[in-house]
Amino acid sequence: MRDKKHRKREGCFLAEGLRILAEAEENGHLPEQIFYAESGERHTIARRLIAATEATGGEAIRTTEAILAKLSGKDNPQAVTGVYREFETGLDRIDRSTAPIWLVAQALRDPGNLGTMLRTGDAVGAGGLILIDDCTDPFSVEAVRASMGALFTQKIATAPWQDFIAWMRSASGQLVGTSLDSDLDYQQPDYAAPCFVLVGNESAGLPADYAGACDLLVKMPMMGKADSLNAAISAAVMAYEVLNQFRR
Repeated sequence: MRDKKHRKREGCFLAEGLRILAEAEENGHLPEQIFYAESGERHTIARRLIAATEATGGEAIRTTEAILAKLSGKDNPQAVTGVYREFETGLDRIDRSTAPIWLVAQALRDPGNLGTMLRTGDAVGAGGLILIDDCTDPFSVEAVRASMGALFTQKIATAPWQDFIAWMRSASGQLVGTSLDSDLDYQQPDYAAPCFVLVGNESAGLPADYAGACDLLVKMPMMGKADSLNAAISAAVMAYEVLNQFRR
């Protein structure tokens, strides 16, 4: 059972902090409810967000830092918190032509990894993150916090593998998987846009049949005693290699 302090209203999620709420607004997302303490109300950005929320039919609720702490589950809450409606996550929302890089994660369990992958996607100019099979909730408190606002700049889609691979093969795109079983160094191939970087589950990696369906299967060298990288780090290393090739 989810810890009480991390429960969220069905179909909604929390985002905290003026910068993140302002970034959400810039990307076309306004909260259904905005909670703010007196300290938050002093900011020009907060007043603009409050007015914009009310203008679109949302609620603006002035409250105390103690209540904000209960909402967020943090002892030192941000002065402004928004409640947002969860986004639609169908594959049909993804237009692969809008970005040269897309991140794909299979059976990702750690919300921190999910949030980090969204931040990485934002940093490299990716279009978004496609979650395959049974992944952690992208709208959980932990994932939203770890994304540091990138949840609002990246597209998110969810799908079972068979639906994803059918969609993947319905148009152009290169599917690149990461695997310890590959002998191909990740810097050797020529990557092609749109490039879909696929990482597997944190502990099990990619299933063999998923790996076999990739256009390329690559491996990052491990020079120390660890036998693998964290899933989000693997995605970041790959995404920057693809980006650097495209930049050249």
